[in-house]
Amino acid sequence: MNKPLYRTKAHKSNMIKLLILGIIVLLASVAYILINSYLPNMKIFMYVLKIRIPTLIVMLIAAIAIGGASIIFQSIINNRIVTPCLLGMNSMYTLVHTAVVFIAGSTSILATNANLAFGVDLIVMGVVATFIYSYMFKKTGNNVLYVLLIGTVLSSFFGSIQSTMIRVMDPNEYDALLTTLVANFNNVNAEIIIFSVVLLVALTIFLWKELKLLDVITLGKDQAINLGVDYDRVVRKLMLGVVLCIAVATAMVGPISFLGLIIANLARQLLKTYKHTHLIIGSALMGMLAIIGGQVISEHVFSFAVPISTFITIGGGIYFLYLLLSKKGI
Repeated sequence: MNKPLYRTKAHKSNMIKLLILGIIVLLASVAYILINSYLPNMKIFMYVLKIRIPTLIVMLIAAIAIGGASIIFQSIINNRIVTPCLLGMNSMYTLVHTAVVFIAGSTSILATNANLAFGVDLIVMGVVATFIYSYMFKKTGNNVLYVLLIGTVLSSFFGSIQSTMIRVMDPNEYDALLTTLVANFNNVNAEIIIFSVVLLVALTIFLWKELKLLDVITLGKDQAINLGVDYDRVVRKLMLGVVLCIAVATAMVGPISFLGLIIANLARQLLKTYKHTHLIIGSALMGMLAIIGGQVISEHVFSFAVPISTFITIGGGIYFLYLLLSKKGI
């Protein structure tokens, strides 16, 4: 007897929504590549493709990493108005870049070489975050809320150190630093794309068993344990995955604080399901659409004068207030 393709009407509806969302993302991607691409002039068109295709791939990778990490993080914390940036990764990123310019200078190889800068960001953020949160999980008895509080304190701590460095930094050095502290999809280094994809694929394989248990984890610790789940181990590995995903995305494009909050909640509102396979895919697709749309506005409306992070921060702040006032995020 053939197994039915759709288990319920809700499952079928969500699959159709994801398909439509995927088609919209595909159309947005094509539009991003073709807008003002001087298609009749093949030489200029090929030059435009050489620039925009790597940028598009980086946007898609960042959306997948942030979208997936945000859904997982919210499910672990069991709160829809939290975002992985509360773990302090954005503050750590700005601190690393500020420290490099402060110590080595804006003309040093650590600041000017894109591959080396990406490697430094990823190694420092990955190693420090892994050590801190693994240690904190053990010391707090795997209490997620304590770890979240520690992440908030660390964000303030990293921000204070960075502010102190900026106060005594040469103004010319600060001008050179400022452009690296905001999310930027311009002049993308194509060499880091393969490395980032390999990292995310390896991380997915490493966490695959834990990802399949997310539906059970959201029932609560006691219920998950009663159903045979090693709750503490699963949550610890998932939190490590969240930290590393955000580290990869932030090292690639810079901090985008509110993006995870926006796309995760939009996916939940659109799909209205507990199944995390659908939610993660929906969140990633929402992220792709948001980043591509924001980049099109940044490039073709404001001529690169306003970074994409500005639109996301403004939109995210408004959406955050909406969630609080409507009580949909609690």
